[in-house]
Amino acid sequence: MFKKLIIVTIFISIFSFKELYANSVLVTGANRGLGLELTKQYLNDGWDVIATSRTPNDDIELFNLKNKYSSLRIEKLDVTDHGNIKNLVKILSGVPIDIIINNAGILGDPSKQQLGNLDFNNANNIFQTNTFAPLMIAEAFIDNIKLGNLKKIINISSIVGSIELTTGNIYFYRASKTALNMLMKNLSLHLKNQGIIIGLIHPGVVDTDMTARFNIKKVPVNESVKGIREVIKNYTMKESGSFFDYKGNSLPW
Repeated sequence: MFKKLIIVTIFISIFSFKELYANSVLVTGANRGLGLELTKQYLNDGWDVIATSRTPNDDIELFNLKNKYSSLRIEKLDVTDHGNIKNLVKILSGVPIDIIINNAGILGDPSKQQLGNLDFNNANNIFQTNTFAPLMIAEAFIDNIKLGNLKKIINISSIVGSIELTTGNIYFYRASKTALNMLMKNLSLHLKNQGIIIGLIHPGVVDTDMTARFNIKKVPVNESVKGIREVIKNYTMKESGSFFDYKGNSLPW
């Protein structure tokens, strides 16, 4: 009788652990930079990862990870393509997702974002990817998030989107992140009663292909991602809609 009680207690404990600590994450733009490192770190910690990119068949590093981790799922997703999004929604129908990380983003050509040389076609591409796509992804996969345990939609924003802290230039990229912050703040209010948490995180000036052209001090990608994951972990409904950096510091709008 005593042995049976121990077995039942262990079973209940394991079940409770699974209920409390979810382990599935969808990462957009997972083929390089922050997205790839997020994928690696979550896989290393035993999470199920849905890694998405526009051209997954060309992403050698992702497929190398797939050979190592059976918990990795690689899917095609162009975050600006409505048809592509709808197709993935069908593929993932009924699949619980605990965290979505809207990581895919573009800087655009800085030379075309200066007064006197503003290219508004460039602006459209930047806003489609950085601003509208994360909202489309959130809306499209909301049912998957509702099936998950943690129910978090996290967005990689940027400190350059802060109106208070802006230093000027790169007009469109800055504005795209400011607009992203507003959209997600609104979304956090809309989804609050459904228990869904919305996060906005500045990853630092990370040492990736996107920042290669800038001769400034950069944060190693593994350090940034480690911090991002800690901030994600600490997001509760109280912080939903708030804007933090990768060290957990609150940022002004």
